[in-house]
Amino acid sequence: MDGRLGVVTSGAFNSTLSVRLDPDVNTEDLHIGDFVVVEGRDYVYFSMIADLQLHVTDSNLIADPPWDRDSLTARALAGTGTFAIAQVKPMLMLPRQSDDLFLDPTERVRPVRTIPGHFSTLRRATDDDFRMVFGEDTNTNHMFSIGTPLTSNIPVALDLRRFMERSNGIFGQSGTGKSFLARLLLCGIIHREVGVNLVFDMHDEYAFGKESEEGVWVKGLKELFPTQVQVWSLDPKNRNADRHIQIGLDQIEPEDILLLAEELRLAEKAKISVELLVDEYRDQWFSALMDLTGEALDEFAARTGAHAGSVAALRRALIQVRNRPYVVPRADQRAIDELVALLDRGTHVILHFPSNTTTLDHMLVANIITRRVRSVYQAKVERYQETRNPAHRPRPLMITIEEAHKFLSPQVARQTIFGTIAREMRKYYVTLMVIDQRPSGIDREVLSQLGTRVTGKLSEEADIDAVLTGVGNRAAVRGALESLETKKQVLILGHAVPMPLLLRTREYDEAFYRSVQTRLGEDASPVDFDTAYSDLFGDE
Repeated sequence: MDGRLGVVTSGAFNSTLSVRLDPDVNTEDLHIGDFVVVEGRDYVYFSMIADLQLHVTDSNLIADPPWDRDSLTARALAGTGTFAIAQVKPMLMLPRQSDDLFLDPTERVRPVRTIPGHFSTLRRATDDDFRMVFGEDTNTNHMFSIGTPLTSNIPVALDLRRFMERSNGIFGQSGTGKSFLARLLLCGIIHREVGVNLVFDMHDEYAFGKESEEGVWVKGLKELFPTQVQVWSLDPKNRNADRHIQIGLDQIEPEDILLLAEELRLAEKAKISVELLVDEYRDQWFSALMDLTGEALDEFAARTGAHAGSVAALRRALIQVRNRPYVVPRADQRAIDELVALLDRGTHVILHFPSNTTTLDHMLVANIITRRVRSVYQAKVERYQETRNPAHRPRPLMITIEEAHKFLSPQVARQTIFGTIAREMRKYYVTLMVIDQRPSGIDREVLSQLGTRVTGKLSEEADIDAVLTGVGNRAAVRGALESLETKKQVLILGHAVPMPLLLRTREYDEAFYRSVQTRLGEDASPVDFDTAYSDLFGDE
């Protein structure tokens, strides 16, 4: 049989199948994480190689081995005295209708519920197997190619609709290409119109073109989709932005400050001080705090029972927030609502941070805007549930953030809007795409809610364990993850793919640009702010 590798000799449902490889199979042609197929009597099992082992039938061969691999003795022993075993983990199964593997089109690939018998054949996966399991990118449907298997050149497609249904994670140590992979996925969502994106571009990775590590100039999303993407900036001097945005002191809520506790080096008593300020001054608490000095501070402390020293320390810490160039005493709430209205109309928005911003800026702005976005989406979902009018159904929204451990650490994940969104999954049609090189810094509960995970090389044990939180068949998947090279190789697993797979990522180059511009091109017309706002908020 073409592509035959060996036969099943033993195994267990809760472990792996042991496959004795044929004598002519070179173990160096097989890799941990390879996609292979076991042909049982009634089912075809789509599987992954979890381990490779060398065995001998007589221990004396190890004590006195042939010293020349290509000697007549070594060749004579191959397959008899010496042999190789592949440990294979079935991931999916499909009924087979006849011996020639004619597949019933009415039957769907399903989770594994049994195992094949002795001497079932293991073979290499064919192009048709990949298409059967992972689907096919036709450049018009919701399937989008993100790369090819390490041992094949057939494109592997990601189901973008399923990808948008739950929050997702992109992980990998520095230099593994996380940002370029995120660009690929964002382009796919824009091109296939399966949802809309709000991207917090904290390090100038997505909006505009930039030079890659290989010295090649690559295009940003605004260049690829000029009429589908709006760039908003905190820098009023940024002439490439479509709109500039400011944050008002009256828009800053206590949870925004608590999120910044580590960055601002706030004491534990700061939370009590903030609560007392809010009780006294409501949404003007921040401005009032800035005025609390001298006698005014003493009077406030005496009136509320606050500790004057703690309030003064809080004021000193928050002065650096007040002094941010984009922070003003009062900002028009309509500006953020216009951003949400654009998203509702299908325009993708990238919030571009200037190069001189810090983690404090990223966390403050992202939290404030995301909280308002989620609030509007919640109201829209409730309206849709009341009316059941398809016109009121929200467009699926994915929010992209980098350095996700800052927003989703165990200390703050339960207090921030990002932790809320991750736990709610798709309840309000809003999900996250979190990008991070330190997944171990993200709250475990949040990690367990991530639907699809795409991870490059990770070297720290804690990070590997974090990525595999809640994943079945951990041993097999862990072996595949540890086998990755540093550049352009990823492991993808979860909700948007039928089974884990190692991939060589798709190139982000001129050929890719042409493929994503063939459908939308320049046909879409720009969205007017006032029209979008009126459609979403009426006469508010």
